[in-house]
Amino acid sequence: MIDLELPAGDERIADRIARRLQGQILAGEIVPGEKLPSQRKLAGSLGVSREAVREAVVVLQNHGLIETYHGGGSFCKNLFDGFFELPMRDQDQNSHNLQCQVMEMREVLEGEAAYFAALRATDNQRQRLTAEYQRMLERGSGETTLKKAKADLTFHMLIAESSHHFIVMSISQVLYNKYFNAMYGVLSKALKKSGNYPPKIGVQHDQIYQAIMDQDAGEARKVAQQHIRYTRDQMLD
Repeated sequence: MIDLELPAGDERIADRIARRLQGQILAGEIVPGEKLPSQRKLAGSLGVSREAVREAVVVLQNHGLIETYHGGGSFCKNLFDGFFELPMRDQDQNSHNLQCQVMEMREVLEGEAAYFAALRATDNQRQRLTAEYQRMLERGSGETTLKKAKADLTFHMLIAESSHHFIVMSISQVLYNKYFNAMYGVLSKALKKSGNYPPKIGVQHDQIYQAIMDQDAGEARKVAQQHIRYTRDQMLD
């Protein structure tokens, strides 16, 4: 949710607008990939000129915080995206070593995302998380492993976004986008081993969801980390 209130100060208006938006990006209030309001809407909401808004957009672009497309608007950049440009073929993501490392990284990220989401999620984010959790339950029965895996990551990405933690949110987004095949491969191995989707995953999702709704940050971190360790152990066994 982008707050359009303009901070007071003696600096020029364009810099004040840029500083306000930069603060919201770094506070995780603007999600990487999210489209900013149009320059016309920003100017109208703030009661400033279009020229001041255009100058603010240039400032943010020069700081590498946003990307602007002609006729398409401005979008918040994921500042970590460029650091993960590895020469990775699809088949490389089936590497046992890589899959273990991805799951170990997820254990750290999921725990912190759940912890801060329990503390910082807005009412709107709680509503979205509840709606996504219900959808995940409804479509869980009879779905393919691939669809379940995608639903799983959608749920976890909403938690990351609700954390309002810029680094956790950004790295989670990159990890999910670039290493989905590695994570899906872990579930596939577990499915081949047991013949079923790992049985405790649904229960663990419920525990994570309930801890966040209860605003119990410590419990949210603990059950989120247990969830990832359980999934990883299914593969290692």
